[in-house]
Amino acid sequence: MVDDVRQVEESHSARACDGALARAFGFLGKRWNGILLATLGNGSAGFSDLRRTVAGISDSVLSDRLAELSRAGLVQRTVHEGPPVAVVYDLTDAGRALAPALAELTAWARANLPGDCARGA
Repeated sequence: MVDDVRQVEESHSARACDGALARAFGFLGKRWNGILLATLGNGSAGFSDLRRTVAGISDSVLSDRLAELSRAGLVQRTVHEGPPVAVVYDLTDAGRALAPALAELTAWARANLPGDCARGA
């Protein structure tokens, strides 16, 4: 019985939770990743659509972040043969699974953070 309790306590230790949360914020907290995921949560978008929608992001950073999100399995890049050739980005199932968490984080930020924080002011 004591061993069972110890195993449950160890599986719910602060260290395990902090490690997972640190990885999540390390990835999602990287500038633009969360914003791009939230933007793609509204539907498919091409590169130029994302560049127009996400004010302040450079082409090279947008390209890097989309590649990173794709490697992480959160975004899928689809090339539609043309003419003209079109590249479309969509969330994968894993990316869509983040939508509720991003919505909660957005609601919290609206209620608790000063208005200019999101713009880095």
